[in-house]
Amino acid sequence: MQLRKHSQLFTAIATLLLTTPLWATNGYFTHGTGTKNKGLAGSGLAMPEDAISVANNPAAALANAGKYDLGMAIFSPKRNYKSGSSLANGQGGAFTIGPNDLSSDNNYFYIPHMAGAWKINDQSAWAASFYGKGGMNSTWNGGTATFDPDGPGPAPVTTFPGTFGGGIIGNKGAAGVDLSQAFLELTYARSASEKFTWGASLIGVMQVFAARGLAAFGGFTETFAESIVTGGGPIPVPNLSNNGHDQSYGFGGKFGFQFDMNEKVSFAASYQTRIYMSEFDNYADLFAEQGDFDIPPDLKVGITFRPNAGLALNFDVEHIWYGDIDSIANPVRNVYACPTAGLGGTDLSSCFGGDNGGGFGWDDMTVYKIGAQWTSGNDWTWRAGVSHADAPIPENEVMFNILAPATIEDHITFGFTRGLPSGNEWSMAFMYAFNNKIKGPAGNPFQSGNPFDPTQTIEIDMDQWEIEFAFGWR
Repeated sequence: MQLRKHSQLFTAIATLLLTTPLWATNGYFTHGTGTKNKGLAGSGLAMPEDAISVANNPAAALANAGKYDLGMAIFSPKRNYKSGSSLANGQGGAFTIGPNDLSSDNNYFYIPHMAGAWKINDQSAWAASFYGKGGMNSTWNGGTATFDPDGPGPAPVTTFPGTFGGGIIGNKGAAGVDLSQAFLELTYARSASEKFTWGASLIGVMQVFAARGLAAFGGFTETFAESIVTGGGPIPVPNLSNNGHDQSYGFGGKFGFQFDMNEKVSFAASYQTRIYMSEFDNYADLFAEQGDFDIPPDLKVGITFRPNAGLALNFDVEHIWYGDIDSIANPVRNVYACPTAGLGGTDLSSCFGGDNGGGFGWDDMTVYKIGAQWTSGNDWTWRAGVSHADAPIPENEVMFNILAPATIEDHITFGFTRGLPSGNEWSMAFMYAFNNKIKGPAGNPFQSGNPFDPTQTIEIDMDQWEIEFAFGWR
């Protein structure tokens, strides 16, 4: 009966996660997982205190055996972009956006998580966790784009509604994307000694994705370019935009350890493998490698100092290998080599959807996190933290990243836990991510005739806040 109740709760939370477009704060990864971890700005890897800690480090299962967590976050990202005036204004093959000054709609999201850990014996335990780790969302209503709809053909340069000239589509905006990721982890942990514990997790992931208002890029896709090169004439591009929500699935692993050197110092590390996902078939003309969108590897390392019984200081570093995933890391300017881009290219694989197709141009991210935790009496625990990372978007990649304006670099957080006489507890965490702007040219200013306007400047920016509550019980 208890297992059945747990499975029903997992199903309910899975449904909520996968129908909620998420936006994360370190690229498209979240700044932390679990309410206590978020209150420390994602630090505290070496100080696992609740069941959801296994999502950060599988070795945490043994120390938290017999604990359960259930939490919900309210997340609010505020996204904006501005496109400046243009000398080309759609002429000479340029794709000119606006000038526009827009804010994205849909600014409030609800993100749940849950976890439980169970002891097998004194040396081992297992755990299960379910949570959202990352995602992207943008909804740009209004705006215009100016370009020649058939390239250097008989049709004149025309101004179309929507950020990318895709028109207004119902109440979902002229352009935008939704990406949600739900993680289910099954974890095993075992102590090798009184001071050292290791753990491993099997990770199952489901992604849901949709794109809107991108039909104007159809002429730069591998499907379209191949039809031109082979002499068959232009054909429709069916898997680029406005195909509703598509799903992909994948599996990966996570490995970690916890080393408690003494009563004052603990060290921990955790590595998540690359998660190979099935392709988004409905968007095979958008993402590189025919719709591939794998999840990058991720490494966390943390150390905790306890100067006294009531204070803990945490120093953590996280590295995310966005550069390993072609659909995320490939520069959008790869499209310049596409035969239909107007530059005389011959490389079909560089078109959207090709093996070397244009992407978001993201770099790897290294995130530095500092957090402090202190107790006040027997019932209250307080937390605060800061984190910093350089945004993954280079200045010459802002145009396509209007869809995914991951500009955040700095966070501040605070939180608390209130213990109850029953041994259960309530926790809260608040995060504010400071506004950060990235500004750069829409196209390569040193290459004439390129498809993205080299005479125009685009600026993207975002700030966000999140508040999360969780209940923990034994």
